[in-house]
Parts: sequence; C-alpha cells; structure tokens
Amino acid sequence: MQILITGGAGFIGSHLCEYLINTGHNVTCLDNLSSGNIQNIEKLLPETRFTFVEHDTSIPFDYPAERIYNLASPASPAWYSRNPLATIQTIVQSTFNSAAAAEKYGARILQASTSEVYGSPLVHPQTEAYWGNVNPNGERSCYAESKRFAETILSNYHRQYNTDIRIARIFNTYGPKMRHDDGRVIPNFISQALNGSPLSIHGDGNQTRSFCYIDDLITGLVQLMEESEESGPVNLGNNQETSISDLAKMIINLTGSKSDISCIEAPCEDPKKRKPDLTRARMLTGFMPKVSLEKGLQKTIHALIKQTKQ
Repeated sequence: MQILITGGAGFIGSHLCEYLINTGHNVTCLDNLSSGNIQNIEKLLPETRFTFVEHDTSIPFDYPAERIYNLASPASPAWYSRNPLATIQTIVQSTFNSAAAAEKYGARILQASTSEVYGSPLVHPQTEAYWGNVNPNGERSCYAESKRFAETILSNYHRQYNTDIRIARIFNTYGPKMRHDDGRVIPNFISQALNGSPLSIHGDGNQTRSFCYIDDLITGLVQLMEESEESGPVNLGNNQETSISDLAKMIINLTGSKSDISCIEAPCEDPKKRKPDLTRARMLTGFMPKVSLEKGLQKTIHALIKQTKQ
C-alpha cells in the first residue's frame, strides 16, 4: 500500500516507517525536523519505496495515500512546555490537514492520541469510556487539550464525511531512538545513571506509570489500523504498572551505575497513577505486549550508549 506518515522522523514515527518498509509497503514520511531527527530515518533514505519530505505538517499538504498515520506532534514535556503555542498549532493543524487528505483520497487515517487525554485520572486503570480529569488552563494543557481536540476533529470527520478513522491512545512508550535529552523519565534516568549523576525523582517516587517497549507499540498501531473496524479511541501500551522509584533502582542496576537517587519537587498536575485498560485492544486485535520492562530497558540503554558515542 501507499502509506503516509506525518511526524515520521520522530521516535515512534521512524520505527513505524522501518516496520512498514520492511513489510513491503511504500512510505512517504513528512517531518519538519523540529523535534524529529533525520538520523532516525537515515538508513531508509536509499530505499526506493521510501520518500522523505521535509515539511511542516501544520501547512496543508497533498500526497496520495491509502493509509495515513498522523503522528506529527512534540511528545517531550520539556519541548512542549517551552513551545506551547507551536505545540497546539502543530497538533491541531496537522490533524485537520491529515484528515482532509484522508477524505480527499478515501484513505484510512490513524490519529496518535495519548494517555494525557485522561489527565490526572480519578479512575484506575483508565478505560476508553473515561472522559478524564484535565485542567484546560494548566501547564500541560497545550499538549493534553490539543490531543483531545484532535480526537474531536477525527470523530467529526467520521460523522460528517464517513472518513475511515482509528484513534490510538498511546501510553508511555520507550526504546531506541529516544534522544538522551528528551526530557521523559526513562532517557532522563538512563543519561543520569550513565553520567554517575543522581537520578532525579519527582516527589516521593511512589507515582506509577506503565511502560511499553516501542516494538510492542508499533505492532499495536498496525493491528489497530488493519485488523480493527473501531472508530472510537483504543488504548495502546503496557498494563504492567511500575513505581518511578522502582524504575530508577532498576536502571541503576542495569547500567551498573553508582548513582544515588534524589527527590525533587513534583511538577504541577503530575499524575499519581497511569495504567491502560487494554480490554478493548485485546478484543479487537488480540494485542498483547510481549517485551518485559527489564529487557526493553537493556535495549534502550545499549542504544543510548551508542548514541552518546556518535
């Protein structure tokens, strides 16, 4: 098939590009490289079935496709907190432009949403039926509310034009190709451990997250796109819950670091718990994460060591 991926040079997008090229598809990757990295897709550039276009997807585009994965969005809190208005513009306009392309060419479109739509959840684990607990004026709102609005855009394209849509609510994902200065907890901890610096835990470290290795997520995205007829949101991630303090200890152990752990003030509205209910994903596609946290961290540590030596 002819597949278009916006944000295809980013962490998730580049892995998706590789997977789809390796399974025989033609892929056009759009990215303005503001938070993506050309090195992520460097080995794909000679491929005849791969086309990279440097383009700001908040500006309209027109590329024929049978499938569109709209991943264009900064995902690092460090990045979007510095650039809140650009974050809003990128997410919202890219979604409008991707949906317009899907409607024009009769393509199926998958929107990369996020667990941030649940905010600081009052329901645990989070099911797709939960509407969330989000502060529309908070520091994280530029990302969370834009992603919520992106779901609204796709849902109304489906209602008004019968556009064939999929919505993936992606929970914490990690793996190779994450930048060491990404700002998210796993690359932060690994970088600090490798440098012998204290691992900075927000608050008391008892807050929990559920971490999904990138290979499992890519499998889930493709399954949702191809094997499901569900037009509503579907959680994708790993439902094994881990405290941040346990994560820090695991990374110190796996890196052989002598780093200590330091507790710093938690950011505003930092969720206490986050864990996906995967019932819908399993029912629709049989989705089941396979990579353990320990094994995924080992691969990620190895990749970050290699990245810092380049």
